Amino acid sequence: MIKWKKLFSSFKYAFEGIAEVFKSEQNFKIHTLLSVIVIFTAIALDFSSLRMIVLFIVIGMVLALELLNTAIEKTVDLVTQNIHPLAKQAKDAAAGAVLVFSIFAVIIGILLFIEPIISILR
Repeated sequence: MIKWKKLFSSFKYAFEGIAEVFKSEQNFKIHTLLSVIVIFTAIALDFSSLRMIVLFIVIGMVLALELLNTAIEKTVDLVTQNIHPLAKQAKDAAAGAVLVFSIFAVIIGILLFIEPIISILR
């Protein structure tokens, strides 16, 4: 049996988490703004369904990784206020995960956009 109240509470907490990260984290704001610009550009270029699916997967992964990075950073800060090499490694690794995927997201974005842009320029 589905516990609807618990289900709706889970969604409420998830949206609150996203809103809090948006309010407090500059990088999440930047990723969100760029995502909106990229989506509108893709719409203007009349992306195919397949291109849009790939684009949304990539954007979703970048934003999800940024949320996870923030969760890891906040958890480490909660556990220790001291500067500890392991705390630094955990935070740096989480930030590195976002950076690695963001670099690949840019490469994928270039591959998705280059053909439609070249078509328009011809």
